[in-house]
Formats: sequence, structure tokens, C-alpha cells
Amino acid sequence: MNQLTPDEKNIGQNNFHEAVGFTRREFMQGVVAAGAVSGAGLGAMYFGYNKVNDPVRVGVIGVGDEGNVLIGGCNPDYVTVKAIADIRPFGIHRAFHGDWASPAANSARPGLIKQYKYSSEDEARKNVKVYDATNGGIDALLKDEEIEAVIIALPLHLHAPIAVKAMQAKKHVLTEKLMAHNVAQCKVMARISEESTDQNGHPIHLATGHQRHYSVLYDNAVHLLKWGMIGQLHHIRAQWHRGNLPGKDSWQPWLPGGEIGLDPKQSRVLAELTKFKNELEKAKSPAEIDLLTKKVAQWEAWMKDIDVDAEKFGYINKKLGDRDRPAIEELVRWRIFERTGGGLMAELGSHQLDAATIFCSALRSDGKKAHPLTVHALGGRHIFPFDRECDDHVYCSFEFPGPEYSEKFDAGYTIPGVKGIPGYDTDPNKKIVVTYSSINGNGYGGYGEVVMGTKGTMIIDKEQEVMLYAGSDTGAAVGVKAAKGGYALDTQASGGSSAPIAKAASNSGPVSRGYTEEIEHWAYCIRNPDPANRPKCYPEVAMADAVIALTTNVAMRKGARGEAGFVKFEESWFDVKSDDTPDGSNVSQEMDAMRNYKIDGGTQSA
Repeated sequence: MNQLTPDEKNIGQNNFHEAVGFTRREFMQGVVAAGAVSGAGLGAMYFGYNKVNDPVRVGVIGVGDEGNVLIGGCNPDYVTVKAIADIRPFGIHRAFHGDWASPAANSARPGLIKQYKYSSEDEARKNVKVYDATNGGIDALLKDEEIEAVIIALPLHLHAPIAVKAMQAKKHVLTEKLMAHNVAQCKVMARISEESTDQNGHPIHLATGHQRHYSVLYDNAVHLLKWGMIGQLHHIRAQWHRGNLPGKDSWQPWLPGGEIGLDPKQSRVLAELTKFKNELEKAKSPAEIDLLTKKVAQWEAWMKDIDVDAEKFGYINKKLGDRDRPAIEELVRWRIFERTGGGLMAELGSHQLDAATIFCSALRSDGKKAHPLTVHALGGRHIFPFDRECDDHVYCSFEFPGPEYSEKFDAGYTIPGVKGIPGYDTDPNKKIVVTYSSINGNGYGGYGEVVMGTKGTMIIDKEQEVMLYAGSDTGAAVGVKAAKGGYALDTQASGGSSAPIAKAASNSGPVSRGYTEEIEHWAYCIRNPDPANRPKCYPEVAMADAVIALTTNVAMRKGARGEAGFVKFEESWFDVKSDDTPDGSNVSQEMDAMRNYKIDGGTQSA
């Protein structure tokens, strides 16, 4: 985000730890005393759940990039992966062995063998059923009575139909974000979850993977907002910038049979495989031989994707410009096509607008999720050729209603004769403006959020670090002092006395992005079917995130037609019981379609 010097960054991190340690001292001491670490107890302490006596038996539907990340988030103390479903040999191989493309890839996608401590793929397959194109795929998995719940990590257009099929089969569901491809589908999913029960007659838990709800960093940040550490919240600046360029685009993974229009012998997958085989023949050290052996096996599995008949499983051939696009490309590169994906707002913007709404909701007295009032948006395909239907640049501004602040809240200023600060309902001028940009072609600043208040600034960088500053002074170390009914950063104090306890609590393990915690809590809710227990990103919350992302797409389409790229949000769009939608989708039609959906070829893939 902001390009801070190392010293400024260190000061901001220390300020954040000082503030958290001061305001959460007893809790942090409990974390340290319990020896909790990220992914193994820390989430349970933060989010109020416990270990389960009987891990939930789950099937993972779709083991592409995101599905394998979610496998890496599965804690064996909470869930046991008993089955996977996919049509791509490449995904199935990585599901067992992990991703050896790079150390970072392997850390994110360790594979079932490592995650569940199996001695080999043979042992893993004795415990994990594989449903693929040869044995009924998803249909067969959903009929498997041993499976209690499913994790869905499929292309966006399949979230709703497969989630509905799973709930009809009495299985709990955790689906990747975005909740669904259109708002009507979100409402259908929510309604069916309310009327469905599991194998034991308990209510179905439908959760969506907006994992910032389970990030310890974000929880601490929200805690400081509630205690008035940065004062009156009035602006959030968020971005997700990536350096993707034509020929080097993470949303255009290599096709195993080579690029469209080129000789299959020029396949980049084949070229890499050949290179690894040659290197393996010359390798001498055991470590090098081991790594190259794993890479060769992974790339060989990738090449087997050539034999996947994508049309059989519902993917279509299409023509973009003067080039034919085969069904296999829609399967592999589903994010860039409108029929299968939702563009930058669905894939990236939904995460950060979810974070923004978490912050905007933090100071509401009614405990409800804040909904935006308006969006102004524009976007376009400014860099890439006509090899995609989604925009490669998105810029938007949202207006959120400002909350009411009591006279006990220290906003850092007072107005003579006015007690507290009125909220939007009393004074329509009181708004929080959120700006967001997602671009390709330049990754400057990466991704994150800058949260600005009347007393301070908070910077959340790549879900890994939080920096806190008094006002906008990035060079001042601060302490913390009581202020009215909350706290304030004290620039007269050097700080540091409370930071060690917060650092000890947060540095006891790698920073978790929340995948593990969201799965743990979902499993806890399944095993503890009390009305008070529900996932933090339950249908109404997830649907609100989808409404924001999909309405922004509507605004951009208006702009592309030469109209004003502006939409005023309606509260009925956020109401599960209302049939109103912003994107023209029809709830009645989608209900019929979802209830009667037939899975093409028996399975699908991510």
C-alpha cells in the first residue's frame, strides 16, 4: 500500500502492537499462557469456539488453485477430508502431493499427504475417495453417505447449483467466494439453507469463504476502531494492484496442449516438463533430485489435462474477436469470461469491500453489517487484447452511512453546542467514503487497505501486517492513554511497554489469512448445533458482499454504454426474503433452475 521506509514500517507495527497490548492485555496474556499458535488454537481463542470431539467428514469439490489452498487450511482436529471431486488430473495430483511450482506455492498448497501425515499416495487414497470423470464425479460424492459436509471451490457460475445440490443431499456447505454468479442465486441459496436439515435433522450451515472475518489481524484492527483509537472513521482507501501483462497473466494459466493458434509442440507445459527431466538426469544432490522428481510428476499430471473433454462437462467453445476459444480454455481460465466468472470485483474487490464493510460496521450500535448507499464506477480493458471478457482495470467509489458517535466517544475534536457526532440518519452529510482500484500492468503498492480517522491512520498490508499512526505522522512512536470512554494514541509517550505481550501473542506462528479458522469454526458449528452458533460469514453477510461486487459491475456496464456509471443501492437487494435484485437476475427462475439442476457429465472442475 503506502510505500513506507523500513523505519516508518517498524514504528507503525510497534504502535499497533502497543495499542493492542494495552487495550487487550489480559486476553493477550491468556493467548501466550495457553501457547496458542496461528492455525492451532489462536483462532479458537479469538473467535470463541473449541475443538470438536469428532472431526467433520468432508468432501472437497474442485481441487484447483483455491481448492488446494483450502485443503491446506484443513486442520485434522476439526475436519477429515474423506473425498475429493475434480475432472483434471493436474488438480487431483496436487491435492495429494501439494504444489511444487515454488516454495510459496507449496506453503499455500501442501497437499493431503502432508496435511494428514499419510506415508504415501497409496495410503492417502485408502482414506480419501477420488470422484472424477470415470466414476460419477460430484453426483457420486453427494450420494456418499459418509460425507457430512462439502467445501466447494469451483468456477463462480457453479457455486449456487452445486451448493443447492449439496444442501438437498443434507450436507453442510462452505463455498468459496463470491457467494454466487448473480444476486438471485444468492437469495436462492440462502432460502434453501433455511429450509434444509442435515442427516441428523439439524439446520444446515451454509458459509462463504470471505476469510477476513477470521483474520486475527483484522479482529485486532476492528477492536482498536471500536475503542476509538483512530477517532471518527471517514475514509478508507483500498487497492489490489497486480503486474499482470499479456503473456504473463496469473488469470491465464498455461493450457496443457499449447496456446490457441500455435503448434502443440510449443506447449509451455511440455517445454517446462522437458527442462525438468533434463535437469533431473544431471542432478546429484538428494534434495535436488527429490524436488525435480516432484516437479516432473506434477508437470506430467498437468499434461494429462489434454485428455479432458471440457465440453462434456458443460464448458463451451466460443469466439472472441477473430479467434476461436475452445471449451478447455473456459475451464482453465474461467475467471476471464462472463459466463463463468465475475471479473475483478468478484475475485478481488469482494474481499476488500468485505474488509471495508467490516470496518464501517465496527462502530454501529445496532451490530448490523453496513450497506453502501451509492457506487460510482468505471473500468475497462486497457492493456489486454480481446482474449477475455472481463475488465483489466476497475476504479470505484462507495458512500457508506456514517455511524452515530456518543458524547463519550473521543473523536479528537468537538463542536460547540453539539453533543457527540450525529450519524447519517440524522445528518445525511455524515458518510464514510471508500475508494477502491484493481489494476493490471503495474503492481505498485500491492494490496491492502488504509483506514483513516480523525485521530489516526491504520494501514493493513497484504493481510500480513498492520501499521498504526497518530494522525498522519508515520515517524512518531506512540503510547496509549485513556480518553473519554475509550483510548487515544499518546504522542507524548514513547510507548513500548505493552507491545511485547501483543508481539508474543501474534508472533507465535505464521500470520494466518483465516482459511484455517473459517473451516474450524464451520466444523464447530456443525458439531454444536445451537442456534447461537453460526459461521461469521453466514448467508446474509455473504450475500451483501455479492450485492456490492455485482452492483459495481452493473455500474461499470452502464459507464461502458456511455451512461453515468452510478448506482444507488436499495435495501431490498440485501434482503433474502425480497425478490428484488440489482443485476436483472430473477429469483423465481433461478429457484426453478437450481432445484432442477443436472450436473453435466456428473462432475465439474475448478
